[in-house]
Amino acid sequence: MNADPRAALANLTAALERHLEASASRRGENDPTVVAAYQAVADAFDLYDDALLEAYGEVTPLEIYSGDDDDDDEDEDEDVAEVLDDHGDEDGDSTGVYLGLDDSDYDEEPSQSK
Repeated sequence: MNADPRAALANLTAALERHLEASASRRGENDPTVVAAYQAVADAFDLYDDALLEAYGEVTPLEIYSGDDDDDDEDEDEDVAEVLDDHGDEDGDSTGVYLGLDDSDYDEEPSQSK
C-alpha cells in the first residue's frame, strides 16, 4: 500500500461529513444509513492512519472501538471491571457497535452549578 496521507485525510473528512448528515436525518434507533456511515468513518480512519504511518512513521492518538477488550494484561482489566460497568448488551442486540446515546443516557436538563 502506498496511499497518500493527504488523499486519505480528504477521504476521512468526507466520511465524517456523510456520517454527520446521516446522523442528522436518522430514521430510528438502528438506521442502516447511520450504521453504514459509521463503518465508512472507521474504514477511512484505518486507511488514513496506515497511510500516515507508512509515509511519516507517525500515527494518530485514536483507535477504532471494536467492543472487544482482549488485552493480555488481565490484572488491569480486573481492576477496571471493578470500577466501571461496561454496559455490555443492555439493549439486547449484542452487536457491540456504538450507535449513539439513548434518551435515558443523559440528563434532560443540565445541572446548574455556581
